Amino acid sequence: MKITQVEAIPFAIPYRKPLRFASGEVHAAEHVLVRVHTDDGIVGVAEAPPRPFTYGETQAGIVAVIDGVFAEQVVGLSLLARETVHARLNRTVGNPTAKSAIDMAVWDALGRTLDVSVTDLLGGYTDRMRVSHMLGFDEPAAMVAEAERMRDTHGITTFKVKVGRRPVSLDTAVVRALREGLGEDVDLYVDGNRGWTAAESAQAMKEMADLGLLFAEELCPADDVLGRRWLVSQLDVPFIADESAVTPADVTREVLGGSATAVSIKTARTGFTQSQRTHHLAEGLGLEVVMGNQVDGQLGSLCTVAFGAAHELTSRRPGELSNFLDMSDDLLAEPLRITDGELTVRPGAGLGAEIDPDKLQRYRLDR
Repeated sequence: MKITQVEAIPFAIPYRKPLRFASGEVHAAEHVLVRVHTDDGIVGVAEAPPRPFTYGETQAGIVAVIDGVFAEQVVGLSLLARETVHARLNRTVGNPTAKSAIDMAVWDALGRTLDVSVTDLLGGYTDRMRVSHMLGFDEPAAMVAEAERMRDTHGITTFKVKVGRRPVSLDTAVVRALREGLGEDVDLYVDGNRGWTAAESAQAMKEMADLGLLFAEELCPADDVLGRRWLVSQLDVPFIADESAVTPADVTREVLGGSATAVSIKTARTGFTQSQRTHHLAEGLGLEVVMGNQVDGQLGSLCTVAFGAAHELTSRRPGELSNFLDMSDDLLAEPLRITDGELTVRPGAGLGAEIDPDKLQRYRLDR
């Protein structure tokens, strides 16, 4: 059960259309496949999706830090020594998705070794989650059409709407069009990716007060400490801390400081080990939790549902599990399928994920 090798394989798969939001846009999934090998011949896998405009990581940087720093720190450790892995990786600052992919690949390898699913190792609460779909910037009619397609094809009835443009009426008009077009049977919430000021955020939320929103997420920068506290104090929906609350310490600061009342857990940036810490903290503080998405591929989405389904708190709300539908292809040998608005955990040991070698050969960038 000892780690013998860590691989970091860069790959790129185009999106069907660019994904646009306030903090940037992406045209292709330029991710990194991480594989952890053991002396028993087991290989655990995970996916690292860099988001340079949010966390500063790039695809080349993830490969470099894994190959040049992290691999040698974990080789020789037992799969059971996850706290030691965590401690050694955290000697280096930053690099959240690189660290998280190694962590999740270790959990996957452990599950495969023990012939137990990762979801059962983490808690085993259920085997599925309801799905929320993210709608990026577009014209109102196009966004309504996409939401209708997701509802009619996949049964999805919860939508996270990207906002944060100026003037704010651009986005409030979209949310109103979605509510009018989809009716009261769908749930909507908004995510600003820090694009507005606190005053603009307050104006937007007033304009949308009659639309029955579930949440508001990262509408304005957390660095505007007083402005964000002022904004959150006047909202009548939970305010989700996402990129401003990556660690449990961040969550504690944001919540106790009055700058957030809910939290997004993204396994892509906190793995399984750190995500459990955040989950337990949120549970103790009585916070709402949403399983977020870092525009993950299918492997990343599989990691998210594996963690979310393992706990009662994280499985209450729909998770952001569908953005792989925007990709033109993927690496998994058996594609994920969303049915009746739900994504199920893969049966079998570990994550239940098998990489298609032909697809990996086609999309990898290092050969």
